[in-house]
Parts: sequence; C-alpha cells; structure tokens
Amino acid sequence: MKAVGYTESLPVSDPKSLQDVDLPQPIAKGRDLLVRVRAVAVNPVDCKVRKRAAPGAGQVKVLGWDAVGEVVATGEGVSLFKPGDQVYYAGDVTRQGSNAEYQIVDERIVGHKPASLSDAEAAALPLTTITAWEILFDHLGLERQHPGQVTPTDDVILVTGAAGGVGSILIQLAKTLTGATVVATASRPESRQWVESLGADYVVNHREPLQPQIEQLVSEGAISQLTHVASLTATDQYFDDFVALLRPFGKIAMIDDPDALDVMQIKPKSLSLHIEFMFARSMHSADDLQAQHELLETVASLVDQGVIRTTLGKNLGRINAENLRAAHAELEAGTAVGKLVLEGFA
Repeated sequence: MKAVGYTESLPVSDPKSLQDVDLPQPIAKGRDLLVRVRAVAVNPVDCKVRKRAAPGAGQVKVLGWDAVGEVVATGEGVSLFKPGDQVYYAGDVTRQGSNAEYQIVDERIVGHKPASLSDAEAAALPLTTITAWEILFDHLGLERQHPGQVTPTDDVILVTGAAGGVGSILIQLAKTLTGATVVATASRPESRQWVESLGADYVVNHREPLQPQIEQLVSEGAISQLTHVASLTATDQYFDDFVALLRPFGKIAMIDDPDALDVMQIKPKSLSLHIEFMFARSMHSADDLQAQHELLETVASLVDQGVIRTTLGKNLGRINAENLRAAHAELEAGTAVGKLVLEGFA
C-alpha cells in the first residue's frame, strides 16, 4: 500500500524528512477495524513526533492522527461497526498513523463520520474535537447542557491560541454545550475574524499583555473574573497572567509542553492545573476507552444538526510526501488558521 513515512528525524526542509513509501497492508484482529483512508488532517503532534521519535533501524514510521475513511474489514471482536461504514477518528499515537492507504484502529476510539460533511471537512475534526471535549468536561469540569437549551452561567473561560485547530472546535463546543462566556486570544485580522465567526464573545490580542486587556473587560462590566483557562499555546509565557486573573478555585488546562512552570504560585488561590493529552486513554488501554467513540458520535450528531461546523482551514491537496512536508512547515511556522487537510492518494 502507498504511505508516507520517515526513517530518521530530520528538519522538514529535508526531502528525506517525509518520503513516499510502499508498505504491507495491515490485518484487522480483535477489536480493530481496517480502514481505507480517504482524507487526513495534520496536527502539531505530527511535527513533534517527527522531530523527536526516530524509528528503529530498518523501520518506517507513519505519522497521522486524524482520518476519514471506509471500514473494509473488521476483527473478530468488533461490535460497533461493519464493512462499508464511513468513519472518522484520531487514532493511537503508539501505532502506525493515518498517512497510509490502509490503517488499523481500535473501534472504541472511532466514530461514524458526520453525514453532512465531505471527507476533507470531517477529517479536520477528530483529534481536536477529542482534545477540546476532554479539556472542557473532563478537566475543567464545565456543566454540559443541551444544544438549543443553554442557560448562561457565571463561568468565564479564556482560550489562548484560539484560532488553531483545538481552539476552533473548543469555542464551538463551549458556546453550544455550556453557558460560559468565551474570551479568545488572536492577533492577526484573519484570526480575529475566524474566532468571532465561531462564537467567541470577546477577542483579546495575545501579542500584547493579556492581564490589562482582561482587567479592562472586567472593569467595564463586560465579563466577570475568569473561572477557567484553556491554554493551547505558550503556557509558560502567560502563566503569571492566568494566576493573576483567575478567581479562587479557578482551573487551568494546558496542552503544550513548557520547559518549566512555577506551579506553586497557584496555591494562594487554590487553583488547579490540568494537562490534557488525548492519547492517554488509548496509550494506556483505559477502562473507559470507549468514551472517545461516544463523544465522536455525539459531535457527529451536532454537526449534522447544523450547530457545529468543520474547522477546516486549508486543503493542501493529495496525500503525498511533498504536500505533507508543506503542511508540517506551515504548522511549524505558526501561521495556520483552522486545520490543514489532505485528501486522496497520489
């Protein structure tokens, strides 16, 4: 089968950093599905793994943790899907990724693809949707309400790096399923417009000091004091601001990898700090692994009801090494708005 992989960790500018390869087609066993991949999205985790995790000698590592495709075979223990089903999923970072014509994936972390979306539109959603959902409801503990029946609460959530993939779906989930006021950070005009279109109540500029901007909103009566923070980038840069701005017993959830944080400064306000890693359930075969299937099914329904929309930012064309290198380069430059998607094999 066609695939894109690498044999050594190299800068994305090197043509050998991602290469077109031919690999054996995998076989589904147990609770695995064999999926014919039709579209994929690229995430910062792809870049991190490429740069940090060199394959063993003679091995080819295949990246990719967002996919849409068709189930073509099932293991003997599968009960949730059948051949012919259209699916979307983020996969498992400990297994080969979705940048291949065929992939095996545990059915408990797979959802039926939203029927109203194209393959490319749906491929933009899984990894960031799971991440955002786990931030809001597993870590920050926001009250989940029913779409169309949301009652405003006194929760105020700050979302940093809001124009990226996780922020783009987190804003929508927060506005659709919680009564929280959402304050998003963005700097460029196109980023501000994007997060506003997704439902952000207020937008502040992360290129300028955050604390005075938030304090001004509070003093003007636009918002009350922050209760939650979804820190999606540069947590070390903004951590002092979070501590200063949050009310006592506030919560911070982060997804990045800062070198160091002075976490004891959260003690006087009894704040809590949470680290979200959406692969934790699959990596450790968690008892509630199927929770990811269930949330993907819920979000697919919300999409088909028209209350959540795709976060696709740009379609970079066919799934091949050249286009995937371009996607990695754009993500590493920090200029992407929404998700970068590729579709079909060259």
